[in-house]
Amino acid sequence: MPTDCISYQNSGYFSPLMNDYLDEKSNVQSLYNRFPKLENFEAQITEKKANFNNASRATLVSVLKKQYSAIQSSQLTLQNIESLKVDNTFSITTGHQLNLFSGPLYFLYKIISTINLTQELKAKYPAHNFVPIYWMATEDHDFEEINYFNFRGKKIRWNKESNGPVGRLSTEGLSDLFEVFQQELGSSTNATTLKKIFQEAYLQHNNLADATRHLANALFGDKGLVIIDADDATLKRNFIPFIKEELLEQTSHKAVLETTDKLKDYNIQVNPREINLFYIEDQLRERIIFENGKYTINHTKKEFSENEILELLDSNPEKFSPNVIMRPLYQEVILPNLCYIGGGGEIAYWLELKSFFNKVNITFPMLLVRNSVLLASDKQVKKIDKLQLSWNDLFAKQGDLINRVTLQNSAFPINLTPQKEQLAKQFSDLYDLAKKTDNSFTGAVKAQEAKQTKGLENLEKRLLKAQKRKFSEEIERTTNLQNELFPNKSLQERQANFSEFYLEHGPELITKLISRLKPLKQTFEIVTL
Repeated sequence: MPTDCISYQNSGYFSPLMNDYLDEKSNVQSLYNRFPKLENFEAQITEKKANFNNASRATLVSVLKKQYSAIQSSQLTLQNIESLKVDNTFSITTGHQLNLFSGPLYFLYKIISTINLTQELKAKYPAHNFVPIYWMATEDHDFEEINYFNFRGKKIRWNKESNGPVGRLSTEGLSDLFEVFQQELGSSTNATTLKKIFQEAYLQHNNLADATRHLANALFGDKGLVIIDADDATLKRNFIPFIKEELLEQTSHKAVLETTDKLKDYNIQVNPREINLFYIEDQLRERIIFENGKYTINHTKKEFSENEILELLDSNPEKFSPNVIMRPLYQEVILPNLCYIGGGGEIAYWLELKSFFNKVNITFPMLLVRNSVLLASDKQVKKIDKLQLSWNDLFAKQGDLINRVTLQNSAFPINLTPQKEQLAKQFSDLYDLAKKTDNSFTGAVKAQEAKQTKGLENLEKRLLKAQKRKFSEEIERTTNLQNELFPNKSLQERQANFSEFYLEHGPELITKLISRLKPLKQTFEIVTL
């Protein structure tokens, strides 16, 4: 079995900004508070405890109890909710869209990273409590990003119109999709379990937020996971001062622009608006724009004077929805949070926000890149051994992998480097001779060198091509294996749904992932099932 270790930086799937962050490069250190190492959490706890409004804990617990009132939750989850009342309890948070039936596999990895980190912290700091939080992105409105999941190469899509926040979206119509899905699942014991989870989540709840809460609780409730829907008027009341500042001062726009200037050598993940808030109703989520002395709601006829919009904020804070720039601040205002766990793209946009947090005097959380995993079967691992491949080989681009396999199987060197070196020596002698004549002869030597070098390069390409034909069977087996592990030439965790693997392995899938994933370890975990 291959045992090589693939770091995130060497995987080929992380951006230059993420690689520099993971390497703790000096040029990005000003963009975060503390790097996520176990020993750094002590200072983060001290800072958050001093900076967090403990009066809001009671509000948080009250809202969570209300949201869990209709859910059969574990004793551990209930204890975790209750513990949030006391000032020695802190949260570790991940967030995710309300993807249908969880969407891609990394939904599991985010939550397991969060659960496992709380356990590591409890072992290190036993005087404190640590609660794993899943923040549901109920206020997002990009339905096309979440209305499907992939199962064995097929896209299971929910065809429906949606304009408002997705958490409020009715689950009506999902019974038809379930009929299609259950035909794909078959009739095994694990298939029956998956059908039950889907039915109870999506066919017995009226909106997507409640359905997703049920799904996450069914998978992770026994691990103490606490699921929060922040599309809530009571929680937003605690956020009113920050919404007001955004409306009147546009603090986030100014602060984030300062930071993006520092990131000019990288791809900017998100650009701030002048006002980073939406106006929402059940079927509406549109930007708030300030122009000509009025606050207007994009693509509508709604408009407000300054006094009118502040009165609306005071009476109906639930009508104001933070965008990607403001949502992290909302999270950190209402949660006693120490660390946010997300994918590379998420962490990249969080790195734009520290100066904004500083200006509004809210502690910036530690930022941890979630675990990444490649799931492989015993059969696939045996194939890898037989083909004498390493995991490093399989993470390579397919063209590079084909070249490696060809070189590995060839009985002689395919590159013509010795011949090129000999040619270079011959022409070096000719250049010495050319110096004793005129420039025209030097030009002729240079032209001949270029011609013969190119000829050797062409021969080298033809030799490689001939060897690829000779080893076509080995190459086909290798590329077929890579395509199984990296569907659509992408990471498995971004393509496949957990149900594919649950169907084969049942609850063991989650049990094994929880036992294997180490959130503070920056390497791809290869998990054999």
